[in-house]
Amino acid sequence: MTAYDIFLAPFADYGFMRRALIACLCLGLGSGPIGVFLMLRRMSLMGDAMSHAVLPGAAIGYLIAGSLSLTAMGLGGLVAGLSVALLSGLVSRMTVLQEDASFASFYLTSLALGVLIVSLRGSNIDLLHVLFGTILAIDAPALYQIGAITTVTLLALAVIYRPLVMECFDPGFLRAVGGRGPVYHFLFLLLVVLNLVASFQALGTLMAVGLMMLPAAIAQLWSRSLPAMMTIAAATATASGYIGLIASYHLEFASGPTIIITASLIYGFSILFAPSGLARRFIPRPHLRG
Repeated sequence: MTAYDIFLAPFADYGFMRRALIACLCLGLGSGPIGVFLMLRRMSLMGDAMSHAVLPGAAIGYLIAGSLSLTAMGLGGLVAGLSVALLSGLVSRMTVLQEDASFASFYLTSLALGVLIVSLRGSNIDLLHVLFGTILAIDAPALYQIGAITTVTLLALAVIYRPLVMECFDPGFLRAVGGRGPVYHFLFLLLVVLNLVASFQALGTLMAVGLMMLPAAIAQLWSRSLPAMMTIAAATATASGYIGLIASYHLEFASGPTIIITASLIYGFSILFAPSGLARRFIPRPHLRG
């Protein structure tokens, strides 16, 4: 077997592999930088909660469309995810609950409700598709939708980059200079939900946040510069998608979990050998000489 047969033939021979590869590229370019900001804002677990929060909206979209229509499920997931984000923020501001506690409460309710809706009106196969995604079943309309979300994400990050960075590192200063912190916070949550909806179509609700947080954690181990971290996260997410698709094709594994496992292996390698990893702790450093 030649290198062409291993690395290029699956995409040259099969259209569904090409569409899956393009979807992974789009998801990596959009989700990677968003994951970096989620990590810097210490919202990693909230991102996971929001990925589950899209499930009831997707389930309702499934009922309305009568099939696994990615457009209807995506729109329903967007409405549900934004609703949970806004309700969680409202509850945390009007009660003694912290935002992470309200997120956890709403996400558990959303996850249970979504699974219940799908299981009542659909089959076990439909439920598995919703929970674990169908990246090899991505069609042209779904690919256009994922590409549009990636384009909107990159353009929005370019526009609000400076206030978003300021809110991450010094929200007090942003308020002092009259910055509209809540507006940028809402716009950022909107971008998070949009990318979770795009990832949900490919990886399902249980793994949608995988291409956000794993590449972001890898990037933090290799760099301390924010632009470099965003670049590394996007490149790692894209590479995980490509390698995961290749491995799943030749080994006959499920594509979605293989992509996330690939990112996890890169994360494990980074823990050991990155500049901020464990190996540097055991390598003796020369003392400064006068």
